[in-house]
Amino acid sequence: MKRLIVLLFFFSFLFACVQYDAPKPRGYFRIALPEKEYQKFDSTFPYNFQYPVYGEVVPDSREWAEAYWADLVFDAFSARIHLSYKAVEGSDNLYTYLEDAHTFVHKHIPKATAIHDEIFMIDENRVFGMLFRIKGREAASPLQFYATDSTDHFLRGALYFETTPNNDSLAPVIEFIEKDVRHMLFTLEWK
Repeated sequence: MKRLIVLLFFFSFLFACVQYDAPKPRGYFRIALPEKEYQKFDSTFPYNFQYPVYGEVVPDSREWAEAYWADLVFDAFSARIHLSYKAVEGSDNLYTYLEDAHTFVHKHIPKATAIHDEIFMIDENRVFGMLFRIKGREAASPLQFYATDSTDHFLRGALYFETTPNNDSLAPVIEFIEKDVRHMLFTLEWK
């Protein structure tokens, strides 16, 4: 009986030491965020603003792009903010642009878990508009905005990443770029 108990303990220790390989959770690369520093975008466009030095403003080269459309490109994050400008030529025209901006935001509803909107008004520069934060893991554009002076100018922007949307893992970059967008909007001036 003693031998049986000793053998039982021996085999239990032997099998207790077996290591099973469990799958490791998916990891993501650490994202190094640069220091905030801004430069002025001032060209022949009917608007100017300050944008981060780690970004680059390039004219929109797509075949359907209109005059004064541009992309603010962040190569380090594989991201870009599409900027589309329209001249306002009356209240009906402005209403159409506002409706289009809201329609583009609402197209994200099937993938969004929440859409937070924020009104901003910078009276000294005559800049009025809304900033939309679109929450949800698979939302294609997590940040959109529009700005207008309500009489002559309308500027719309949308942030896109050149990757499959996974906004949970992109959250630090989205928050980082949101601060840049806010700075851009608060330094926006019409010509």
